[in-house]
Parts: sequence; C-alpha cells; structure tokens
Amino acid sequence: MADLSIDLGFLKLRNPVLAASGTFGYGLEFAPFIDLERLGGIVVKGLYFYARPGNPPPRLAESPSGLINSIGLQGIGVKAFSQEILPRLAGLRTAVIVNVCGSTNEEYAQVIDYLDRQEGIAAYELNISCPNVEQDGLCPALSPEATHAIVRLAKRTSRRPVITKLSPNVTDIVCIAKAAEEAGSDAVSLINTVLAMAVDVETRRPRLANVFGGLSGPAIKPIALRLVYQAASRLKIPVIGLGGIMSGRDALEFLIAGAMAVEVGTANLVDPEASIRIIQEMEDWCEEKKIKKLKDIIGTLNVASP
Repeated sequence: MADLSIDLGFLKLRNPVLAASGTFGYGLEFAPFIDLERLGGIVVKGLYFYARPGNPPPRLAESPSGLINSIGLQGIGVKAFSQEILPRLAGLRTAVIVNVCGSTNEEYAQVIDYLDRQEGIAAYELNISCPNVEQDGLCPALSPEATHAIVRLAKRTSRRPVITKLSPNVTDIVCIAKAAEEAGSDAVSLINTVLAMAVDVETRRPRLANVFGGLSGPAIKPIALRLVYQAASRLKIPVIGLGGIMSGRDALEFLIAGAMAVEVGTANLVDPEASIRIIQEMEDWCEEKKIKKLKDIIGTLNVASP
C-alpha cells in the first residue's frame, strides 16, 4: 500500500486529508457515518471566546456547482467546547485543530490563551476572515499589515503551532501570505469562501438575510488552485489547500500544485463519507501509478513550455 503520510514540520499526519472547519461541526457529528481516526485531521467549527448565535436566516443559498452561506460563525464558545466536546475528541488518533475566531485582535489571543490550558489540541487555525470591529469591519486577511499584527500576537500567545487561514478576496495573495509567514505563522491554509450573493427574482430580494455570503464548492476550485500554486511557489512554510475538493483527483491537483495537505469542506454536506472516499481514491491512484510515497508528488507541477 502507498504511504500517504505527510510531515508538515510541526505536525505529522497519517494522510493529507483534513475535515475543513464549518462543514464538519465539531467532528463528533460525523462519528455515526465514518471512522474519524481514518482522517489526517479534523479542523473544528470556528470558536469565539463566548457563544455566538450567528446571522439570522435564511443563511444558505444553493448556486450552480456551489453553496453560498452566511452562517456568521455560529458557535458554542471556548468554555463549552473545552468541557463538552474536547474530552471526547482528545482520545482520537487524529489531529484535532481548532479554528480560532475573534471580533478583535485581543479576542483571538484570549481564545488561544484559554485553549492553551487544555489538552488534546494539535494546532490552531487562525481564521482571519472574520470582521475586526476595531478596524471598522475590515477583515484582517485583506491587509498585510493587519495580517502580520494578528498572527504575531497569536504566535506570542500560543504554545502550539498556528496555521493562518487566508481569504481569496484579495488582489495579491502572495503579499498577504508572506506577511503571515514573516509574523511567524507555521503554515497557511487557503482558500476561504469567495464573497458572493444571490437574488430571488420573484421577490426581488436577496436570498440571504445578510445579503452577502461566502461561495464554496466545486465552482471555486480553479480559483483555489491558482492561489495555492501562487502561495506555495513563494513561501517557505507549508501550504494547506482547500476549495471545491470533491474527489481524490481534486485533492491530488492541490498537492501537485504545491499544497502539502488539503481540507475537504462542502463535499461533507453532500456526502458524509466524502473525506474517507477521497483518501481511498488517492490511495488507489498511487497504487495504479506505482507511487510508493504520496509526498513525492507534492509541488511537481510542470509549467515549462513543451
């Protein structure tokens, strides 16, 4: 059998497939459907310090080859997560990564400080796509200066590795990614959802109560691949790719483009067993191509002229 293991430098994974934050709950919701220990890791639903109700409904709208959501990072907060969820995840032989959110820079640090006292967490994924009220709603990931400041604060606070999750809604992903790298981020993950909207032609009203939402699913995969390739080509730290991965071949495209691991998101909403199927499809492909170690294909994209 092919060796699918991946070493990110700060974290070793049995395979490169992580369940993405926001579409996999806190992980336990999928236990009736799949063996969670077959995953490379689980990135749990985003956590603010306190419980958060999220945005008013309607919060979901289907789109051709995609889904637009404006859930608004609804969550139970770090205390409830630490008391009710984490003890049940801690025994898994699967990396547990917590997606950290904040309305201010200080809240990000506060969340990390609290979680640092808990056991069973492998790393933090810093979600800098949420609005920062100190900056008049500016998303930190849209600015290299804001990205650098928040990553630097998180790294000073954390005793664990920090992965910075980047937004696609920028003109220069490399500039933002390098700011995260220079601030000490151990890795970056990209992309988060693409800003979008939908209109009901009968009522002439937005289909989402929040008007705008984030587009995910197969429709954004070409965008995600381009941004992952650009970031991986310029960074020294690992890149984790996500955006529209529905099959093993999709995941392989990201690895060939330079990602060292991938996250599977919207596919989980269509098929609860998607992540496990994707792992199996990658393994089958390696067997067919007689590739002994999956890591050998990472960053092998040939862009030279024939």
